[in-house]
Amino acid sequence: MDTLVIKGGKRLKGTVEIGGAKNAALPIMAAALLAPGEHRIGNVPHLRDISTMGRLLANLGAGFHLESNTALLDCSKVKNYAAPYELVSTMRASVLVLGPLLARLGKAKVSLPGGCAIGARPINLHLMGFEKMGASITLESGYIFVKAKKLRGAQINFDIPTVTGTENIMMAAALAEGKTVIENAAREPEVVDLADALKSMGARIIGAGESVIEIDGVSRLRPLRHEVIPDRIETGTFMAAAGITGGEVTIKRCNLQHLDSVINKLKDTGMKIRPLKTGVKVTGPKRPASVNAKTMPYPGFPTDMQAQLMAMMCVAEGTSVISESIFENRFMHVAELRRMGADIIIEGGMATVRGVRKLKGAPLMATDLRASASLIVAALAAEGESTIHRIYHLDRGYERIEEKLRKLGADVRRGKE
Repeated sequence: MDTLVIKGGKRLKGTVEIGGAKNAALPIMAAALLAPGEHRIGNVPHLRDISTMGRLLANLGAGFHLESNTALLDCSKVKNYAAPYELVSTMRASVLVLGPLLARLGKAKVSLPGGCAIGARPINLHLMGFEKMGASITLESGYIFVKAKKLRGAQINFDIPTVTGTENIMMAAALAEGKTVIENAAREPEVVDLADALKSMGARIIGAGESVIEIDGVSRLRPLRHEVIPDRIETGTFMAAAGITGGEVTIKRCNLQHLDSVINKLKDTGMKIRPLKTGVKVTGPKRPASVNAKTMPYPGFPTDMQAQLMAMMCVAEGTSVISESIFENRFMHVAELRRMGADIIIEGGMATVRGVRKLKGAPLMATDLRASASLIVAALAAEGESTIHRIYHLDRGYERIEEKLRKLGADVRRGKE
């Protein structure tokens, strides 16, 4: 099993390019199931989750090939409607095939989803939406079986915004009969990117990026041609890495409009952030200032950046309070940061972080994808050497991160257990 070995204390400097957003690419790949023919999706990152989704689509009868950073899919022969446990259990985004399979084949059977252990993340809101559109739902032996002769447009109001729920309903509604209105819809850029991909297929969607989305169903869709948006969380992670090391990093191929809440928070730590024509230049302070943060649905501060910001706060001047309101289990990185000398107290969904002058390198255990990123951010600034174990979590969401960090001057390499 691979590890990541980091010798801290190097000031990051140089240029890094951001890859495509995994959380946008996955639903767009699932959307290809809606139409027979050959689909082409550009700017797709080489990641474990992308490979898992490719295997899942192949299991359903689709052809899948990732050439450079372009995903080629042939969905002409999709007939299988069952997604097996061994694939779905490793990646929660597998549940995104429910909507497209239901819309195209009239039925779908998907194992209850897996992925990072950061909370229950139930899919009851997805199923509620399908029921309102006329589907029947049964749960048997850990599998969800959804069936409908013909989906009908419906008024769907989510109790809380759900990204994958919004995406699943939007895909199903694209081929439903009549109009579907999603109220309290998720507003994330990845939802907008999926809507743009669906519109390239001939779907009729207005309001993506707002709290109300309207979809007028059509009888058929054509193969998609689409470029995936840059990964805003990878961008934010490199910003945090530059900030904690007092670095000076130019980040290319990113979209700053997707990062307003993160940029505002990082500016408050003392970072200088200067937009460029081709990206952004970020400069870290000698020592970050403490800031408070509360994770919220987009456009609020993203839960996927909470751990990286906390790593910065571990060495900040002052005391910060970080509140997690999205997932109940998303402070698992705290125990590992404490091993490095961080002063963090947890009370329910709130972490109080008292900044220390220096963190110390230590053997560390990654518990989920973004926890992995936070440990990297912390290790880059720590004295001595850190070895991060279980980095298969990292490989789910960051493409060649050690290569990118080395180009910025970091002392980082892959090792073996």
